[in-house]
Amino acid sequence: MTDWNESVTTLSQGSLDGTGLKIAIVVSRFSGEPCQRLLDGTLERLIELGATEQNIDVTSVPGAFEIPIVAAELSRGRPRKYDAIITLGCIIRGETPHFDFVAGPCAEALMKLQSCASPSVALQQPPIIFGVLTTDHRDQALARCGGDRGHKGRDCAESAIEMAQLLKKIRSSSS
Repeated sequence: MTDWNESVTTLSQGSLDGTGLKIAIVVSRFSGEPCQRLLDGTLERLIELGATEQNIDVTSVPGAFEIPIVAAELSRGRPRKYDAIITLGCIIRGETPHFDFVAGPCAEALMKLQSCASPSVALQQPPIIFGVLTTDHRDQALARCGGDRGHKGRDCAESAIEMAQLLKKIRSSSS
């Protein structure tokens, strides 16, 4: 059997160079500390990868349910054109069905936004990075934003830069 690397003619991936990229972050406030830790880790990693504070806009929303509408506005270039949009939040299951009404619909709305059907819009659509934690309890959330389960915010920063660079490469080669 052939190694897949030998059978691929062109292998593309984005770099982790954030120099000059314009990044938008939409962060939920609802779960407090986990959301703040996600944001802090995201900002720290973006700066480490070469993004500048002047090219990062942060928009705060009440909860995860409000993330998709703001991400949609930002993806349309308001207030400016972004190379990537990072969404951050934390939905903790808790004792009520609230989790079920927010977690799935938030993810679905963001996926629909990212994979829009219109080809003319898709050519300009920035990648939308999903950094909304869905956990059963607060300890799981804290473990995923700087605890023993890594840092989803830092991971999202890397994904945003890599995807922005990859899409730039793909879009410039097709013109």
